[in-house]
Amino acid sequence: MKTAIISVSDKGQELASALKNKMDLDSTIIKCDLYHKNVKKYFPVLFYEYDAIIAIMASGILIRSIAPLVESKVTDPAVVNIDDNGKFVISTLSGHLGGANDLANKIAVLIDATPVITTSTDVNKKLGIDVLAKDLYLSIDNTKEILFFNKAILEGRNISFTVNPNKNFKYLFEYLNNVTLEINVLISYSSEVDTDEIHVCLDEHKIVLKERKIVVGIGCRRGKECEFIHDGLKKSLDDLKILPSRVNMLTSAEIKKDEKGILDLSEKLNIPVRFVEIDKLKLFESSDVSKSEFVYSKFGIYGVCEPSALIMAGFDSKLIYKKTSYDGVTIAVAISK
Repeated sequence: MKTAIISVSDKGQELASALKNKMDLDSTIIKCDLYHKNVKKYFPVLFYEYDAIIAIMASGILIRSIAPLVESKVTDPAVVNIDDNGKFVISTLSGHLGGANDLANKIAVLIDATPVITTSTDVNKKLGIDVLAKDLYLSIDNTKEILFFNKAILEGRNISFTVNPNKNFKYLFEYLNNVTLEINVLISYSSEVDTDEIHVCLDEHKIVLKERKIVVGIGCRRGKECEFIHDGLKKSLDDLKILPSRVNMLTSAEIKKDEKGILDLSEKLNIPVRFVEIDKLKLFESSDVSKSEFVYSKFGIYGVCEPSALIMAGFDSKLIYKKTSYDGVTIAVAISK
């Protein structure tokens, strides 16, 4: 998540700086930038350049600033509002798909504040269909139907999920079994459903949930055993709350194509692994990718796990987990558009 923190007072600026220091340590925060004052100038830029905006200011200033910019729950960034004293963290916009609810809860822990969540499904302990889609990294084809399905879920009605019998949807069943929020689901199978889709139906209403490709990029020291690479992978996926069965692909640079630890991990988890050519890595450019002079001095490329993950996730993909080191292993995670 690319995050901007904007403040208007001196006290708010101090809180913003302290919060940034803590968020920079979070591997799920790809970058965190600070802005101060000039809200009329900054908000139109922040709204389109960042996944999330943390506004440390009075709610009136925030609402007036973003009102002309709001378009859709699909495209609007997450917006979280914090008071100058850091007592309350309010999920203000894009609570579900944008991730403002999760971000508000995360920030509240970091600054010892009270999170304020107002979305109906959350306060009634129900699992919204858009929350399920976000948690499982699924796209929604018809977002206008979200309101209908969430209302049905609030009323305790049974929702039909149809999946392809030839696809292993272990991650869906594990998620539904483990989630603490309530939803009544009936699972059926049809070979007419694409293998990467979940068809959600009730009465004459329908939503198609489609998997976005999740790619884990791996870098490691030569000869690193499978168990150590697996440990790093598990820690990264735990941070993201992604089940291993949801991962679509492992990847690394072609210089690692004979790395036994990576090959063994692919076989152990039954997740395909692909290796990216060095020439592609040399040509790849992204402002989100960190650069290692050490890796460049050895292989002529500035990184392995981040660019490999982004390349294999496809055009316009993005990092959801920046390069993180685990005892000789580096992990990054990218997701397709």
